[in-house]
Amino acid sequence: MNKRPTTERVFSIFRELNQIPRPSHHEERVADYLCQFAERLHLNYSRDEQNCVVIRKAATPGHEAAEPIVLLNHMDMVCVGMDDPLSDPIQAYEEDGWMHARGTSLGADNGIGLSMALAVLEDDSIVHGPLEVITTTNEEDGMTGAANLSADFISGRKVINLDSEDYDTITTGAAGATLQLHRLPMKREAVPAGKHRWYRISISGGLGGHSGVDINKGRCSAVIPLWALLTTVYNEYDFQVASIDIGEANASIASRGDVVVCVPSGQAAEFMKSQEATMNEWLREEYGAGDPNISCTITKCEPQDSVIDGTAFEALLSCLEQTPQGVVKMSQSMKDTVETSNNVGRVVTESDHILVSTHTRSFIDADMESLSKEIARVFADYGAQSELVMSAPAWQENQQSDFLQLTSDTFQDVLGWRPRMVAMHFVLEAGFFVQKFPGIQMASIGPRIVEPHSTSERVQLSTIGDIWQVLLEMLERLASL
Repeated sequence: MNKRPTTERVFSIFRELNQIPRPSHHEERVADYLCQFAERLHLNYSRDEQNCVVIRKAATPGHEAAEPIVLLNHMDMVCVGMDDPLSDPIQAYEEDGWMHARGTSLGADNGIGLSMALAVLEDDSIVHGPLEVITTTNEEDGMTGAANLSADFISGRKVINLDSEDYDTITTGAAGATLQLHRLPMKREAVPAGKHRWYRISISGGLGGHSGVDINKGRCSAVIPLWALLTTVYNEYDFQVASIDIGEANASIASRGDVVVCVPSGQAAEFMKSQEATMNEWLREEYGAGDPNISCTITKCEPQDSVIDGTAFEALLSCLEQTPQGVVKMSQSMKDTVETSNNVGRVVTESDHILVSTHTRSFIDADMESLSKEIARVFADYGAQSELVMSAPAWQENQQSDFLQLTSDTFQDVLGWRPRMVAMHFVLEAGFFVQKFPGIQMASIGPRIVEPHSTSERVQLSTIGDIWQVLLEMLERLASL
């Protein structure tokens, strides 16, 4: 193999991307960046109404007859730990062979893969056939970008997806998923008369993480202890809830949550305060191994102007009690793999309703659909309106295909080892691509990214260089077919 470019430009592009806020649903500025990137290189590009962008580059001279290759990434990220995701840049730093971010998610998912694809476009020394670099929007919170692509947006039928987080793996399948937003009707009422004490109940310090790949790691969703504590207090004393704010993102395990309540002075107030010690003891017993730093604090706070009506609060407790959270079923055919799961990502009081988001995943589309409908029925029984934001099909590639064998052989020849081929309990856009573009084949690869969708997100630096070299070798081999 000839000497190839290093990852220096990959990292500098990633630094540029991390100065551009890119939460889901707000990708206009990063789409502008991609279009300007193409214009600077005098490359043809298209941008659709969803702000998805495809940049096309002609083949290296002598490889014009090769089959077009598509490099796939998404431009949005899950923004965790940011006071203002629409303006806060990401402060990345390197330590002990890993890249981290200071107090926020890093955006390596999927910023590193996108940076690789753009670096390929920029470097004319890299050998490749006709190339299409497509970057989709809203992958993390509905996949509406991929779902609404036009049938002629790309022409290639071999796709290298750089949105994988398992360095030693070729992802050949992914669970399907539905994302639903349930809105329980709610009214604001005057604070009841009499002497009351106000408390803020907080769960914090949880690891959180990806609601697919981390769902079976023994982590605590903040929704669960807050539901348990509120139910306990509700069964003992009359009290009112002023506000609820649990979870950071629909696609994440909730690592934190706050609920503001008022209780009558006297025994009720003392009972409330005693719950802090009880809850922390329970958290240690239940989650000490998988989520050791999660904790509960109950502190006095300023009085609020109003409270939510009791009917809405009771409905919320009942809905959460009946909604599965975590692993629903393990796979019988794929060892140690979750087959079906559900995660409650956010519970938030808004102007006239309580918003609850549920993310249901399964490798069995029928099971995913059935569980999603059952959850919606539970909420409907209490007067909620449920919105189906996303329904992404499961995807399974033929592991014996020539394309996947070429991918595996490239790992062996470049890195000296052969990767696993596995299906993962996260959702990829592959299902939509298979539906929209008949005959498409996909190999999903990427560097080692740990704790995506959390403030602990980090990427192993050495694996970026390894995947970069694998990518360049794959492009050259495919150009020569």
